[in-house]
Amino acid sequence: MKKKYFAGILTIIACSAALFGCAETGDLSTSGKGQQTQEEEIVSLGLTPEFNYDVPVNLPDIIVDQVGYAENSNKIAVFRGEMLPDTYELIDAETEEIVYTGTVKEKGYNEATGENISYGDFTEFKTPGTYYLQTEIIGQSYPFVIDENPYAGIFEAALKLFYYNRCGLTLSLDMAGDAAHNACHTKLAVLKEDASVQLDVSGGWHIDENGTRNVTDACQAVNTLLLAYELYGEVFTDDIGIPESGNGIPDLMDEVKYEIEWLLKMQDAASGAVYASVGSIENSGSAYQLYVEAVTMDATIQFAASMAKFSYLYQNYDREFATICLKAADRAYRYTGQYLDDVTPEAYFYAAAELYRATGAVQYRNTVHQYLTGEKELNMDNDYVFWGSVVYMSTKQQVDVNLCETVMKKLLSDGEQISYDSKKSKYFTEGNKEQDNNCELLRKMVRLAVVDHVITNHEYMMVLENHLHYFLGRNSLCISYIDDVGSRNFAQVDERMGIMKQMGHDAELIVLLSAVQADLRTVEESRQEGLKES
Repeated sequence: MKKKYFAGILTIIACSAALFGCAETGDLSTSGKGQQTQEEEIVSLGLTPEFNYDVPVNLPDIIVDQVGYAENSNKIAVFRGEMLPDTYELIDAETEEIVYTGTVKEKGYNEATGENISYGDFTEFKTPGTYYLQTEIIGQSYPFVIDENPYAGIFEAALKLFYYNRCGLTLSLDMAGDAAHNACHTKLAVLKEDASVQLDVSGGWHIDENGTRNVTDACQAVNTLLLAYELYGEVFTDDIGIPESGNGIPDLMDEVKYEIEWLLKMQDAASGAVYASVGSIENSGSAYQLYVEAVTMDATIQFAASMAKFSYLYQNYDREFATICLKAADRAYRYTGQYLDDVTPEAYFYAAAELYRATGAVQYRNTVHQYLTGEKELNMDNDYVFWGSVVYMSTKQQVDVNLCETVMKKLLSDGEQISYDSKKSKYFTEGNKEQDNNCELLRKMVRLAVVDHVITNHEYMMVLENHLHYFLGRNSLCISYIDDVGSRNFAQVDERMGIMKQMGHDAELIVLLSAVQADLRTVEESRQEGLKES
């Protein structure tokens, strides 16, 4: 079994979303034809029919991951209905032959969705191919594949979404396909509160079709992507097909650097403060004017944390650029220190934790210790508390063993609760009846991924994989929430449902996919090792 460590702490403590949609939007509407003329009404005798009803959607009652299952992983389908046969069949979709017969095992009534649920477990069947399940009474499932790694394409697509939304850069047809475009939003922007000030704020990732770029959204995505890299760096390659591919640096880090370079442009050179965002407005015809929103403490402190985190992880690739980022982080942190009434303690703690890991400076350590000792119970639901706690545990700098133990116990406790709540659900997740809490589920999986990385628990990995199955269609509504995959994709139902539509949630999805990719790699390595020994 692969061993993982957080910088020696475990030896001391014997116990760890124009883009990207969980964001709310306005109701969609369509406009009908204009009203009939008076003459038309007379001809029709006023009996123009109105066809205003919803056509019911027939959903399968055998529910599967619509992408598929890895050869050597658990393969479970959900059956729903009160009267079910005792057995089901696995059918080869090409030959229409029965290749496996399994038993339908009743599990009971699912309160959350109002359904009687049973399962079919075909884990022992490992032959690659395309299949579907069928039974008497309730029919067939959607098709799916069994493959060594059915999620590799989704993993790459989630990563490339950031590249597709690069601003200020020409995206070529051969690399970007339908997302190809010329360089955009390259002109100088004006400061919204003083139009006489012009700034070069080109670059970064769009967060909507208007070319908006937001510092806090950017930092949250950067933090999550870098966490994925810290946990599962071995799964990130240098060949996904972006301009930097092949330069000897993982493409994930190249992509994050593109955003970091834009973030540096958002820092005021004189003060170290950070402007909040870049937007655009139309100005006479097709022309547009870029404007920069004023400095905020939220943007500045988040900038400090993200710059320090990137600097620490990037120093092995480019120490000079990493040093520039670290100095920018320090300047932003010192600026917020003058306005602590406008900075949340949690965000200030997180920035201090990142800067302490990167520098070892005592002033940052004091801030970290002051926060951790002042909290009766750490709220890991808060991203800043969670990120800061993980960073403090993983630092190579001097730490307080008792504080580390407190942090570790809280992480482990929360991870165990997430796992327990997920496993007791009939769909193996805490998805609600409306299935509108996917963002919450993603955040919990990020936390569980950290805990699994610390203590390597097979049950935790099963929970992570079950959530990926859920997002890919093994849910009550039979919806795949990931772009362009699945027989019943969210785009056919409601464009707002996709979890890759907001860059922060796409980054969280990448953490989940990274965990699954790493596990599949470990399982395959163990299998190959076993073959050698035999």
